[in-house]
Amino acid sequence: MVSLPVIVGFGGINSAGRGSFHHAYRRTLLDDLPSAVAEETLVDLAVLMNQAKFENGQLVDLNGVAISSIKGHSSLHNHIIDHTLIRRIESQYFDPAAVPFQRKMKVNPCEDQPLEFVVRAKQLPAIAPEGWQYQSLEDGKVKVTVEQGFDMLLPDTKIAAVSSAGQLPTGFDPKDLYPSRNHPRGLQMAIYAASDALGSIGIDWQIIADSVAPDQIAVYASSSMGQLDDCGTGGMYKAPHIGKRITSKQLPLGFAEMPADFINAYVLGNVGATGGHIGACATFLYNLRAAVSDIQSGKRRVVLVGTSEATINPEAMEGYAAMGALASDAELLELDKALGLTTPNYRRACRPFGQNCGFTMGESSQFIVLFDDKLALELGAPIHGAVPDVFVHADGYKKSIAGPGIGNYLTVAKAVGVARELIGDDALRNKTFMHAHGTSTPQNRVTESHIFNEIAKTFGIENWPIAAIKCYIGHSLGSSSADQILSALGVWKYGLIPGISTIDEVAEDVHASNLRIEQKSIDVGPEGIDASFLNSKGFGGNNATALVMAPHVVKRMLAKRHGQAAVTQYQSKLEASTQSAEEYNQAAIRGEIRPKYQFGEQIKDGDDLKISTTKIEIDGYRHSIDVKSSGMYSDLTRK
Repeated sequence: MVSLPVIVGFGGINSAGRGSFHHAYRRTLLDDLPSAVAEETLVDLAVLMNQAKFENGQLVDLNGVAISSIKGHSSLHNHIIDHTLIRRIESQYFDPAAVPFQRKMKVNPCEDQPLEFVVRAKQLPAIAPEGWQYQSLEDGKVKVTVEQGFDMLLPDTKIAAVSSAGQLPTGFDPKDLYPSRNHPRGLQMAIYAASDALGSIGIDWQIIADSVAPDQIAVYASSSMGQLDDCGTGGMYKAPHIGKRITSKQLPLGFAEMPADFINAYVLGNVGATGGHIGACATFLYNLRAAVSDIQSGKRRVVLVGTSEATINPEAMEGYAAMGALASDAELLELDKALGLTTPNYRRACRPFGQNCGFTMGESSQFIVLFDDKLALELGAPIHGAVPDVFVHADGYKKSIAGPGIGNYLTVAKAVGVARELIGDDALRNKTFMHAHGTSTPQNRVTESHIFNEIAKTFGIENWPIAAIKCYIGHSLGSSSADQILSALGVWKYGLIPGISTIDEVAEDVHASNLRIEQKSIDVGPEGIDASFLNSKGFGGNNATALVMAPHVVKRMLAKRHGQAAVTQYQSKLEASTQSAEEYNQAAIRGEIRPKYQFGEQIKDGDDLKISTTKIEIDGYRHSIDVKSSGMYSDLTRK
């Protein structure tokens, strides 16, 4: 019997806010939610953004004045709305109107008059350029005489072609929440996101760890591009060219799998499996596939899966802009020329399946926690959904490495085929929806819609709802499908499929005869959807599609597999974990939660192990690790 990977926890951070308890999902649909639900998320954002705090149980603003309602506090409400989701890039990242760069100049002395200047001796190049003459002066200074032309780099600024992005909520800075010690931003976000996901379970991590063998736990997490800011690889490559020294941390902390390494070492103390799978925009789904496969096989019973991507920096933005991939300010103005705008509508920079011109960069770190179905019942863990399978296919021969191919047809068709087997034709046709990759490029709107439309025709789906949440939060590259899965979980809580709010109408070249693409959210009810599909079309032909089952369907499956008595017993255990999880949520809203980060604690070495021919016992771990042969190659062993 194949174990079913069940989602028992989720959390993180993106431009919409905190991932756990659906707060980020709620931010994308604030106007469609009950007022009390929307208000709770606004309070969460106000505290997260350091615009309000709790004193003696009362929410107050920065001046200590009590706040009865965020919506009733117009300036605070407007600040939250204006400084979340996609917007103009803010100064804590860089100034799009003054992006630093080195301007190359050719300097020539005036005719018959050499160029002279004075510098400190230690600032001179190790090898004197041709035509330079030195004369020592007092106080360690040198007079330089130059008789011929030379090249020089001069610090300058320029206006960025792209000035919109999906940035974390203004005022939230993960480095302030724990001793970050010059960690790259992506790793800071990963620490926060993993801790948030663990808190959402409502079961202490030590209880979970004590319930399984150490090698039955795994962490699969990464970033598609590594750590590109000044504390990581980006700073290492940049330093020699701007007169700075490479630090001892930049190279090691820049590795793309470092989010998993950090979580193992500083959050979980994990000695089980680890890995950082990379597949461009499909990176999260690659990690999810590894987790699902491990749980299905029985090798792992607990897996933390996630990604962390922080690429809102001038170099990465210019790289994508040079490819023609990003929506530039000039192109956005051209799209809206009928409106006579002089400044781009940054909020509407990303327009999936509408008239568009490129994608919008976003940053995000999201994690989910998977248990096998038996462990979820045993511990009384909350069940938010399940992931029966994830499919990955390449494109075959291609003319352009960046262009789409046929691989995504295969992944979508396989995921739909499994859904049909699990829930039947009627539910497939009427109770599923697709989370599109939906990048907002002209090429994507044509090619991805054709895939969905053809698969829908083949399986008899006449009006397939399509969501594309990048229109709210931007394209977080390797984390984009992690953003999708958290949004899908929100649909099963509040019954609303997010609309594509930034488009005026579906573009004429979109294939949509069997698709339902709406500007406004689609009200399906909490149990109106049985399954969701997450789709990713990654650069280079990294195509992936995941099938995610609704919690009400999963519970029916578990009753069929384990019996109603087991489910009834599970419900009684669930009450405690649900209450504990909500206590975490309320504490987080009040700003009382800090990420779990253990540095230099409970470190083990060889003396803490007891090794035998059958098992390894680790001091401090409840269960031992079995080292006996599994017998899977018994027909090949030496007799």
